[in-house]
Amino acid sequence: MQAPTKAETIRRKWPSVPVRSRLQLLKHNRYWKHRYLTILLLPCIIYFFVFHYFPLYGVQIAFKDYKFLAGINGSEWVGLENFRKLFAMESFNNAFRNTLIISFYKFVFGFPAPILFAILLNEIRLVFMRRFIQSISYFPHFLSWVILAGVFTQFLSPSTGPLNLLLKEIGLDAVYFLGNPEWFRSVLVATDIWKDLGWSAIIYLAAMAGINPELYEVAKVDGANRFQRIRNITLPGIAPVVTIMLILSIGKIIQDDFDQVMNLYNPAVYGVGDVLSTYTYRTGIESIQYSFATAVGLFKNVISLIAVLIANWIAKKVSDSSLW
Repeated sequence: MQAPTKAETIRRKWPSVPVRSRLQLLKHNRYWKHRYLTILLLPCIIYFFVFHYFPLYGVQIAFKDYKFLAGINGSEWVGLENFRKLFAMESFNNAFRNTLIISFYKFVFGFPAPILFAILLNEIRLVFMRRFIQSISYFPHFLSWVILAGVFTQFLSPSTGPLNLLLKEIGLDAVYFLGNPEWFRSVLVATDIWKDLGWSAIIYLAAMAGINPELYEVAKVDGANRFQRIRNITLPGIAPVVTIMLILSIGKIIQDDFDQVMNLYNPAVYGVGDVLSTYTYRTGIESIQYSFATAVGLFKNVISLIAVLIANWIAKKVSDSSLW
């Protein structure tokens, strides 16, 4: 006996209901059938609503002269005045410039680093050694910048730091890395890469695990050396993942790591180390200029959104991989 079609099943279950309404009922019935799985999504939905969507109500502070006692609705609407004031301030322009420079350096040197690290790990044949290196590389990611700032402050100390002691031993002058404007950006980039190198490599290792091992065996039989196998099999195999991560990284080009900069910088390097997040903190919290600080944050988010849209559009034009 032939099984009933989907349309026949719908007519039998809801004979008096219009076809379009029947489809809607069937759709809702599927959610009800898997209601326990749907309930598992509730914590995630609640989290995004409470911490990501509900706070959007406060974005209007950027367009008002916010007074704490008057509240958001009672404060005077000033339109784009806060943004005009923003771009007229040299301190903001300096923080914006520093953010772009530091983020650009992190992108140029930090984006390919986990890809290279993952490829090197994938080439290690001793399973014990590979797992040991992975575990060691993951560990810094779970340490807060409060702890790491203390470690780096001691390590880079001009008087007792091991690095400067080594420089003195080879006849060079000690360098105050965290207080020297010429070195501070390099310290930010290097410590950021070191902290997240192993953690960022996880997704590329997962992509490599999905590559068919027979491709490597066939290439090996054909006489391809290790570098040729990496170039012709590994890199094309992880290309879609690299494209997606590239789009996300471009979207963060104007973002900065507040915890890192806040714990490492000092007044001596404000000129090269003050970024938008620390600038927002000082103007919004310390100077109690909530409207101005909200305008800075909104400006960052709008730029990030535009960067993601442009990067995704370019990715769709030049490859088959994109976010949407």
